[in-house]
Amino acid sequence: MKFTELTVHTTTEGSELIADIMWRYTGYGVAISDVKDVIALQKDKSQYWDYMEDGLADDSSGDVMVKAFIALGDTDRVVPEIRRDIEDMAANCAGTLPLGSLEMTKREIEGDDWIEIWRTHFRPIHLGAIVVVPEWIEYNKQDGEEIVKLDNNMAFGTGEHETTSMCIELLQQYLTPDSVCIDVGCGSGILGISAIKLGAKYAYLTDIDAFAVESAKHNALLNGVSDKLTVARSNLLDDSSLKADIMLANITADILENLAPSIPKNLKKGGTLILSGIIDCKLDRVIEVYSAQGLTLDKKVKKGEWNALAFRS
Repeated sequence: MKFTELTVHTTTEGSELIADIMWRYTGYGVAISDVKDVIALQKDKSQYWDYMEDGLADDSSGDVMVKAFIALGDTDRVVPEIRRDIEDMAANCAGTLPLGSLEMTKREIEGDDWIEIWRTHFRPIHLGAIVVVPEWIEYNKQDGEEIVKLDNNMAFGTGEHETTSMCIELLQQYLTPDSVCIDVGCGSGILGISAIKLGAKYAYLTDIDAFAVESAKHNALLNGVSDKLTVARSNLLDDSSLKADIMLANITADILENLAPSIPKNLKKGGTLILSGIIDCKLDRVIEVYSAQGLTLDKKVKKGEWNALAFRS
């Protein structure tokens, strides 16, 4: 199968925002190429690198490439939509974040090319007790660890993204063995699967994207937790009688704002709502609209330009 590899040139600060937009339009993969990640790994003595290109550590261009892999037949429809969303995002973030040139290029590639890029890029990620491991990598579980395996045909959500890692870290602070969890916009299913692995009683996962739903179901099977969770294609669970002890929503701030009146209806009294995907310039507004629903802000976490919030009902 042939694909279009769409590349956007941006900055470290802008790369995750661009990746978020791209994930809305493809189920075939998004990759970020940032020299700062390579330099960080070179300095991480737990990883061994036998070669790094001369001069790479001195790179000061700041150019980061974000690549989306799009089915060839969808290119003419999808690329203009991605361009429009990037332009809207740039207008909203004007003066708050350096975004670089946002130059966009594309080329036709064979399908195996992007899979190999993705496999080379991804590695086990440690998030407290959770270790996210690609299914093709052998990993020996250590005491106190819970492994979450993900396949290579993933919807968004690997644990690399700051917004996902903050959700998993907050989840570990609030989860109890009796917890019932709801994940709104589940993507790969990583949050709901992590909840079960950490000891939650049950989890309900929803997403509007059919590929994400299938990916979450597949990853649940891969991790042996399908009997403890439900995955549904939905904006949000329509059944307001279904209540969760913990709700998670790792979505963009604008969507979180729109969902504010709906999300709390599925949260038990005394329950916890964990929100992520909130860029700095949107933080105050998200806090405002959820506080207006009678929720109390309990904790704020920040990584890079991203924020996560924990509210109590």
